Amino acid sequence: MNSNWQNFLATRGARIEAGQVHDFGDAQSELAAAGSGTVLAPLTQFGLIRATGEDAAAFLHNLLSNDIQHLGRNHAERCGFCSPKGRLLADFLIWRENNDYLLQLSADIQPAILKKLGMYVLRSKVKLTDASTDTVLFGIAGDGAEAALKASGLEIPAAPFDVSHFADGSAIRLDGHRYQLALRPEAAARMWDQLAPLAKPVGATSWRWLEVAAGIPHITSFTQEEFVPQMANLELIGGVSFTKGCYPGQEVVARTKYLGKVKRRTYRAHVQGNCPRPGTDLFSPDLPDQSCGKVIEAAPSPAGGCEMLASMLMSSAETGDVRLGSADGPRLEFRSLPYALE
Repeated sequence: MNSNWQNFLATRGARIEAGQVHDFGDAQSELAAAGSGTVLAPLTQFGLIRATGEDAAAFLHNLLSNDIQHLGRNHAERCGFCSPKGRLLADFLIWRENNDYLLQLSADIQPAILKKLGMYVLRSKVKLTDASTDTVLFGIAGDGAEAALKASGLEIPAAPFDVSHFADGSAIRLDGHRYQLALRPEAAARMWDQLAPLAKPVGATSWRWLEVAAGIPHITSFTQEEFVPQMANLELIGGVSFTKGCYPGQEVVARTKYLGKVKRRTYRAHVQGNCPRPGTDLFSPDLPDQSCGKVIEAAPSPAGGCEMLASMLMSSAETGDVRLGSADGPRLEFRSLPYALE
């Protein structure tokens, strides 16, 4: 996180732990606001990689699961970076800044992924750099989000994944009521102070719950190489192109689609008690002696307990009796996703 941005947030009441804004002093009321109000969140749980150079588009297109060659300047998209075995090493939200490409991913894996992507550069005319300190990210969500952005003089992106550019950065529409801003550091404090009276400041926990509710999984160090993209619903949220050329793991991803071998999907669920760590195993009676899946992401729920995105065998989910951590652990209560599990 940019140090000036961190210092600024601290003056506005942010509690910062391990480089992330945990909350602004009242995590429970912030969660409640995320569930029913309009909230403003520093997205310090994400890191950024910048790709620049005349071969940047071709370089990324050849490595990632989505079509980068045709990514327009006013559009963003999700995509994945897979191992040769088709397992996700990272997921990205990617958009353009002039001729550069910005790749947003979980902050805990950003250094390692930057290094790994760099191994593929070879003779390509592309430069990869850490952009986590030269761009400030924050999100705004809720029924009042659009009005708050308009009051700050910003052009509202019309449809999900549309991007509007302005002098100090970009605005990305994530879905019907969630937006993300990517700003130059010198403009971030001013924009925050314009938006904060119109939306309750919240920490990473509240935004994580909003991501869970939206069915958007994120790969972290706990879940790398655990899931083929379809197991994490990545193609259902627009993160996979099945018409582009080859990329690492593409053969496995394509085979999973065309041979009808999607046996695991990601579900939204609720459990009582504290949230589990990503990667925690799941169990069900149809597989009494082995795990039927794993938690991808979890966050406290405004209604109490914990909500999660969990990838599991579809046959186990159909039993309605999936347990967290052990065969006699808490039972998952399945919740609806905003998209269909095809």
